[in-house]
Amino acid sequence: MEEAVDWVPRACTLPTAEKPFRVAEFDELLDGAARHRPQRTRLVLELEPRPEVAARAANLAVRETGCCSFFTFELTATGDGLSLAISVPAAHAEVLDALAAR
Repeated sequence: MEEAVDWVPRACTLPTAEKPFRVAEFDELLDGAARHRPQRTRLVLELEPRPEVAARAANLAVRETGCCSFFTFELTATGDGLSLAISVPAAHAEVLDALAAR
C-alpha cells in the first residue's frame, strides 16, 4: 500500500501509519465521481447528491485541513447536485494531479 501514498506532500502532518487509510477514504469519495479541472489549482468533484455522501465529504474535508492546511474545500449542495471543490496553492498542484488521476 506504500505506493498509494507516494503523492502525499511532505507538508502533510498526518502520522505516516494513517496516510494509507486517508488515501483509501479519498479513493472511496472519488469512486464514481465526475471530475473536472477548471484550473490547475482546482479540482471539482461531482458527487452523488445524498446526505450521507455530503456528510462523508464534509468530514473528510475538515480532517484533511487539519493535517494539510494548504487545502481549501468547498462543499456545495443544490436541489439536484452535490459538488466538492478542492483548491491548493500552485506549489501543491501536483497533489491535485494525483487526486484527479486516482
